[in-house]
Amino acid sequence: MSRETVDSICATLPGAHWASHHEGGLDAWKIGDKMFACIGMANDGVSVKCADVETAQFLIEIGAAQKAKYFHRSWARVPFDGKGADEFRDRIHTSYAIVRASLPKKLQATLAPWNDGSA
Repeated sequence: MSRETVDSICATLPGAHWASHHEGGLDAWKIGDKMFACIGMANDGVSVKCADVETAQFLIEIGAAQKAKYFHRSWARVPFDGKGADEFRDRIHTSYAIVRASLPKKLQATLAPWNDGSA
């Protein structure tokens, strides 16, 4: 997997937009003003929001993710090596859904409908 894979997944999500911070050292996909996927300067993985600290810790313990440095413990970093497109898509979609649900209802109402496929 690669940055291009992450970008292609994120670009299809309603209301998602790309933002670069720190002179290109931190690239993020956001919805509203909240980040749901982040790629750092190392360009070797994507950090995503998990439902809670326990979920992030579980993903780390089973080897599906790593600790996301400088992020809250409810975030996990999924390395580009060894993961299939479906797993990447699932992690990014989950992060997007969590962040989208945390947006103010007024902002959520302006977004196009989205079905993550779980229903």
